[in-house]
Amino acid sequence: MRTDGIMFDSTLQSARAEALRRVMSSLCAMAIAGLMTAVIFAGTAYAEPQRIALLGVHFQNDNEGYEPTTDAEKNRLNMISTAFKEQLEASGKYTFVPVPASEQQKIDAGQLVGACGGCEFDYGRDLNVEHVAWIRVQKISNLILNINVYMADVAKRKVTFIHSVDLRNNTDESWMRGLNYLLQNYLLPGAQG
Repeated sequence: MRTDGIMFDSTLQSARAEALRRVMSSLCAMAIAGLMTAVIFAGTAYAEPQRIALLGVHFQNDNEGYEPTTDAEKNRLNMISTAFKEQLEASGKYTFVPVPASEQQKIDAGQLVGACGGCEFDYGRDLNVEHVAWIRVQKISNLILNINVYMADVAKRKVTFIHSVDLRNNTDESWMRGLNYLLQNYLLPGAQG
Protein backbone atom coordinates (compact mmCIF):
# COMPACT_ATOMS: atom_id res chain seq x y z
CA MET A 1 0.00 0.00 0.00
CA ARG A 2 1.36 3.42 -0.96
CA THR A 3 0.18 6.85 0.11
CA ASP A 4 1.88 10.12 -0.94
CA GLY A 5 5.10 8.39 -1.96
CA ILE A 6 5.49 6.62 1.40
CA MET A 7 5.24 2.90 1.53
CA PHE A 8 3.27 1.60 4.51
CA ASP A 9 3.71 -1.90 5.69
CA SER A 10 1.65 -2.62 8.77
CA THR A 11 4.09 -5.31 9.94
CA LEU A 12 7.09 -3.01 9.59
CA GLN A 13 5.21 -0.17 11.23
CA SER A 14 4.17 -2.27 14.25
CA ALA A 15 7.74 -3.64 14.60
CA ARG A 16 9.08 -0.09 14.66
CA ALA A 17 6.44 0.92 17.20
CA GLU A 18 7.36 -2.04 19.39
CA ALA A 19 11.08 -1.20 19.15
CA LEU A 20 10.36 2.43 20.05
CA ARG A 21 8.24 1.29 23.01
CA ARG A 22 11.09 -0.93 24.26
CA VAL A 23 13.64 1.87 23.95
CA MET A 24 11.38 4.30 25.81
CA SER A 25 10.68 1.68 28.48
CA SER A 26 14.43 1.06 28.96
CA LEU A 27 15.14 4.79 29.18
CA CYS A 28 12.42 5.21 31.81
CA ALA A 29 13.79 2.27 33.81
CA MET A 30 17.32 3.73 33.69
CA ALA A 31 16.04 7.15 34.76
CA ILE A 32 14.17 5.62 37.70
CA ALA A 33 17.24 3.58 38.70
CA GLY A 34 19.39 6.71 38.51
CA LEU A 35 16.99 8.66 40.71
CA MET A 36 16.83 5.82 43.24
CA THR A 37 20.64 5.65 43.35
CA ALA A 38 20.84 9.41 43.89
CA VAL A 39 18.33 9.19 46.73
CA ILE A 40 20.19 6.29 48.35
CA PHE A 41 23.57 8.05 48.15
CA ALA A 42 22.08 11.33 49.30
CA GLY A 43 20.65 9.50 52.31
CA THR A 44 23.99 7.96 53.23
CA ALA A 45 25.89 11.20 52.68
CA TYR A 46 23.90 12.88 55.41
CA ALA A 47 23.64 9.89 57.74
CA GLU A 48 24.67 10.40 61.34
CA PRO A 49 28.21 9.22 62.11
CA GLN A 50 28.30 5.76 63.69
CA ARG A 51 29.44 5.57 67.31
CA ILE A 52 32.62 3.52 67.64
CA ALA A 53 35.10 2.65 70.38
CA LEU A 54 38.74 1.69 69.91
CA LEU A 55 39.26 -1.12 72.41
CA GLY A 56 43.01 -1.01 72.18
CA VAL A 57 46.20 -1.39 70.20
CA HIS A 58 48.05 -4.61 71.03
CA PHE A 59 51.75 -5.12 70.29
CA GLN A 60 52.97 -8.66 69.70
CA ASN A 61 56.76 -8.78 69.77
CA ASP A 62 57.74 -12.24 68.52
CA ASN A 63 61.31 -11.74 69.75
CA GLU A 64 60.65 -10.07 73.13
CA GLY A 65 63.23 -12.31 74.83
CA TYR A 66 66.02 -11.24 72.46
CA GLU A 67 64.94 -7.71 71.62
CA PRO A 68 62.58 -6.17 74.19
CA THR A 69 59.89 -3.71 73.16
CA THR A 70 61.35 -0.21 72.99
CA ASP A 71 59.91 3.08 74.20
CA ALA A 72 59.83 4.18 70.54
CA GLU A 73 57.56 1.21 69.71
CA LYS A 74 55.28 2.02 72.66
CA ASN A 75 55.06 5.61 71.40
CA ARG A 76 54.22 4.35 67.91
CA LEU A 77 51.27 2.39 69.32
CA ASN A 78 49.88 5.66 70.70
CA MET A 79 50.70 7.43 67.44
CA ILE A 80 48.73 4.99 65.26
CA SER A 81 45.88 4.89 67.78
CA THR A 82 45.51 8.67 67.52
CA ALA A 83 45.88 8.67 63.73
CA PHE A 84 43.29 5.88 63.37
CA LYS A 85 40.73 7.84 65.39
CA GLU A 86 41.47 11.12 63.64
CA GLN A 87 41.13 9.68 60.15
CA LEU A 88 37.91 7.79 60.87
CA GLU A 89 36.34 10.86 62.46
CA ALA A 90 37.54 13.09 59.60
CA SER A 91 35.70 10.79 57.16
CA GLY A 92 32.41 11.84 58.75
CA LYS A 93 31.38 8.19 59.03
CA TYR A 94 32.37 7.62 62.65
CA THR A 95 32.55 9.38 65.96
CA PHE A 96 34.71 7.88 68.70
CA VAL A 97 33.37 7.27 72.16
CA PRO A 98 36.09 7.43 74.82
CA VAL A 99 36.69 4.24 76.75
CA PRO A 100 36.61 5.06 80.49
CA ALA A 101 39.75 4.09 82.43
CA SER A 102 37.83 1.49 84.47
CA GLU A 103 36.55 -0.19 81.28
CA GLN A 104 40.01 -0.03 79.67
CA GLN A 105 41.49 -1.75 82.74
CA LYS A 106 38.88 -4.49 82.39
CA ILE A 107 39.72 -4.88 78.68
CA ASP A 108 43.48 -4.94 79.35
CA ALA A 109 43.11 -7.49 82.19
CA GLY A 110 40.93 -9.82 80.11
CA GLN A 111 41.70 -12.09 77.22
CA LEU A 112 43.06 -10.63 74.00
CA VAL A 113 40.29 -8.75 72.17
CA GLY A 114 39.28 -10.69 69.08
CA ALA A 115 40.35 -14.00 70.62
CA CYS A 116 38.08 -13.90 73.65
CA GLY A 117 34.90 -15.60 72.46
CA GLY A 118 33.03 -12.39 71.68
CA CYS A 119 34.08 -10.15 74.57
CA GLU A 120 34.53 -7.28 72.09
CA PHE A 121 30.76 -7.27 71.47
CA ASP A 122 30.07 -7.14 75.21
CA TYR A 123 32.49 -4.24 75.62
CA GLY A 124 30.75 -2.46 72.75
CA ARG A 125 27.36 -3.01 74.36
CA ASP A 126 28.66 -1.69 77.70
CA LEU A 127 30.03 1.39 75.91
CA ASN A 128 26.76 1.91 73.99
CA VAL A 129 28.40 2.00 70.55
CA GLU A 130 27.43 0.58 67.17
CA HIS A 131 30.97 -0.55 66.31
CA VAL A 132 34.16 -1.55 68.04
CA ALA A 133 37.66 -1.59 66.59
CA TRP A 134 40.99 -2.96 67.69
CA ILE A 135 44.46 -2.97 66.20
CA ARG A 136 47.25 -5.50 66.47
CA VAL A 137 50.82 -4.81 65.49
CA GLN A 138 53.04 -7.85 65.08
CA LYS A 139 56.81 -7.43 65.10
CA ILE A 140 58.62 -10.39 63.63
CA SER A 141 61.86 -8.42 63.38
CA ASN A 142 62.93 -4.80 62.89
CA LEU A 143 62.52 -5.34 59.17
CA ILE A 144 59.26 -7.33 59.16
CA LEU A 145 56.16 -6.03 60.94
CA ASN A 146 52.45 -5.90 60.17
CA ILE A 147 49.48 -3.83 61.26
CA ASN A 148 46.12 -5.57 61.51
CA VAL A 149 42.88 -3.57 61.86
CA TYR A 150 39.62 -5.17 62.96
CA MET A 151 36.13 -3.67 63.19
CA ALA A 152 32.90 -5.29 64.34
CA ASP A 153 29.18 -4.51 64.38
CA VAL A 154 28.10 -4.79 68.02
CA ALA A 155 24.36 -5.42 67.44
CA LYS A 156 24.99 -8.09 64.79
CA ARG A 157 27.88 -9.60 66.79
CA LYS A 158 29.82 -9.81 63.55
CA VAL A 159 33.32 -8.77 62.52
CA THR A 160 32.82 -6.50 59.51
CA PHE A 161 36.37 -5.48 58.60
CA ILE A 162 39.70 -7.28 58.80
CA HIS A 163 42.74 -6.09 56.93
CA SER A 164 46.49 -6.23 57.32
CA VAL A 165 49.43 -4.36 55.85
CA ASP A 166 53.07 -5.38 55.97
CA LEU A 167 55.80 -2.98 57.02
CA ARG A 168 59.41 -3.26 55.94
CA ASN A 169 60.99 -1.08 58.58
CA ASN A 170 60.44 -0.23 62.24
CA THR A 171 60.19 3.57 62.14
CA ASP A 172 57.53 6.19 62.82
CA GLU A 173 57.33 6.84 59.09
CA SER A 174 56.84 3.18 58.12
CA TRP A 175 54.13 2.65 60.75
CA MET A 176 52.23 5.77 59.63
CA ARG A 177 52.66 4.94 55.96
CA GLY A 178 51.28 1.44 56.59
CA LEU A 179 48.29 2.64 58.60
CA ASN A 180 47.49 5.41 56.10
CA TYR A 181 47.68 2.95 53.20
CA LEU A 182 45.32 0.52 54.94
CA LEU A 183 42.79 3.20 55.82
CA GLN A 184 42.85 5.06 52.51
CA ASN A 185 42.75 1.97 50.30
CA TYR A 186 40.59 -0.45 52.25
CA LEU A 187 38.58 1.07 55.09
CA LEU A 188 38.03 4.63 53.84
CA PRO A 189 38.71 4.60 50.08
CA GLY A 190 39.20 8.11 48.77
CA ALA A 191 39.87 9.62 52.20
CA GLN A 192 42.94 11.74 52.77
CA GLY A 193 45.04 11.21 55.86
